[in-house]
Amino acid sequence: MMRTRPLKVALLGCGVVGSEVARIMTTHAADLTARIGAPVELAGVAVRRPNRVREGVPAELVTTDATALVKRGDIDVVVEVIGGIEPARTLITTAFEHGASVVSANKALVAQDGAALHAAAQERGADLYYEAAVAGAIPLVRPLRESLAGDTVNRVLGIVNGTTNFILDRMDTSGAGYSEALDEATALGYAEADPTADVEGFDAAAKAAILAGIAFHTRVTLDDVHREGITEVTAADIASAKRMGCTVKLLAICERAADGRSVTARVHPAMIPLSHPLASVREAYNAVFVEAEAAGRLMFYGPGAGGSPTASAVLGDLVAACRNKLAGTTGPGESAYTRLPVSPMGDVITRYHISLDVADKPGVLAQVATVFAEHGVSIDTVRQQGKDGEASLVVVTHRASDAALTGTVEALRRLDTVRDVASIMRVEGE
Repeated sequence: MMRTRPLKVALLGCGVVGSEVARIMTTHAADLTARIGAPVELAGVAVRRPNRVREGVPAELVTTDATALVKRGDIDVVVEVIGGIEPARTLITTAFEHGASVVSANKALVAQDGAALHAAAQERGADLYYEAAVAGAIPLVRPLRESLAGDTVNRVLGIVNGTTNFILDRMDTSGAGYSEALDEATALGYAEADPTADVEGFDAAAKAAILAGIAFHTRVTLDDVHREGITEVTAADIASAKRMGCTVKLLAICERAADGRSVTARVHPAMIPLSHPLASVREAYNAVFVEAEAAGRLMFYGPGAGGSPTASAVLGDLVAACRNKLAGTTGPGESAYTRLPVSPMGDVITRYHISLDVADKPGVLAQVATVFAEHGVSIDTVRQQGKDGEASLVVVTHRASDAALTGTVEALRRLDTVRDVASIMRVEGE
């Protein structure tokens, strides 16, 4: 029998995502009622600028007092899409204190304070859902947290930022430089006026922290994630990747150590072979490749941002939270029982592509090869070209630790015959 009293929802934020959440709640009210088992009512919308016209949102629901809204006591679920750390963190914990479950799209907050938020939710018998915090519309958090709960996930490798993927894709397909590609991304609305969070890897790092924590059942915060952005990627790097049969992507990589005793989480540009499924991910799309012991290799692909895709993920969580309210239960909380340490970047083993500007004279290659050998880094291939007293060496290594490679590069820079270490890029996906 369907309940007639509506479940009340408070919406914090009514920007691109929030307004789409409100629109879907209104236009699909009958479907949501049928799927949940009770009507769902938008009871209030907290905003910073109340005078802005918001189509489909009744003016009487709009308030600037978000704190009063979440303290009302009759709110069943709070949807938080304002972003940032504060006041979002305080509003969410206040919502828990007053009996509401929370659906959030706030990757930065979950990556930084996920453990505390889960604890606050559990203490009050409430839910905390955040599918929309990672990869937009792509169902990823729930499959990792629920569908693969009985499996062992060993690796998560993904493109989780659409802005950087668009920029790198343009550099690859059109030959554009970084600045030119960024300008195009900005003009098309893929990049913010201040693109720092995207191009410097902060956005992807927050998502990597969330994915690693869920996949490996341990606590991983934003501070645990090694982060490099794409601002130093050049047209020459893209061209070198093409010559190797690769393309360049900004990857979020979360791995369980071979002995199962630690994990790593990192975000950085990397060359991946054109044969890898992630190599074909174009424009501003996202994709995540999951490797599990029993399930094998799984690929999740789709739009990773935008109002409608992100709202889709929010609404999916909203339905789950409302169903739990009706049933008097809660969904999965934090699973961090493994308590695995996060290894530093120096311990990570991978291949490297290094471009060197060197003097064009006999013996240089032998000097360079000796430095690699002295630091225990095995060379796979070398490509050399020279003209007018200057030359370049492109070295591709076998797998080595980041610490060993760092020592190698420092030693190379001390050689009189090495003019510059022009670029260093990891090679992944093999």
